[in-house]
Amino acid sequence: MTIADPQLTQLNSPPAQAGEDRAMTIRDHLRDAIVDRRLAPGTKLSEAEVGTLFDVSRTVVRAALQALAFEGLVKSERNRGAFVANPSPEEARQVFDSRRLIEPGIARAAAGRLSPSDIATFRTQLIEESRLLAERGALARRAEIRASGDFHLLLASIAGNVILHRFMEELVARSSLVIALYGNSGASSCGHNEHADILAALEAGDGERAAQLLVTHINHIEADLDLRQNTGLPLREALSR
Repeated sequence: MTIADPQLTQLNSPPAQAGEDRAMTIRDHLRDAIVDRRLAPGTKLSEAEVGTLFDVSRTVVRAALQALAFEGLVKSERNRGAFVANPSPEEARQVFDSRRLIEPGIARAAAGRLSPSDIATFRTQLIEESRLLAERGALARRAEIRASGDFHLLLASIAGNVILHRFMEELVARSSLVIALYGNSGASSCGHNEHADILAALEAGDGERAAQLLVTHINHIEADLDLRQNTGLPLREALSR
């Protein structure tokens, strides 16, 4: 099976640029499958199989896997290949420690930049979270967790610091990976209500209050972790969804 994607066809691009574009598109597909919990921690990412699925060379696949390794989502092992990262409990704690350090500052910055358009976007995000909370099944839960992460990325985007936004993209992706491995109940209505409280503080221009609520929210996410593992899907099936 070959996965069709318009981004994979770059007829007008120079060969080197086209290869880069294809590698980044494959990275995005794999990243989404990892963050959405379709690929479980420890899943082997065969260069040959990924190359066949996307109809590209192993060199292009290798570049995509290297980009994911840089983000901490993939681990390469000599003579064994690449695998979806399998973070230890200590690494999981470090992810949430990092979020507690970074996100309060993002909230303070965002409180001074929030526009009516931003508020409308946040409200749309919360409506989507509510819709997903009302649904059932593994796919709905994965989408809910993704929507929850998007709330934090939206906040980072509004803060206006490009470097911090990149850090948050990595931290949210790593958080999703940790939840895939250690999550007890996944995203929850409690987390959704906390998002609404954070937004209310931001609307009031109270950056300190929003920062405090974010730390409490991150604490609750971390408190929901346990040691149960997710079996995930085979590589071919995960990437075909």
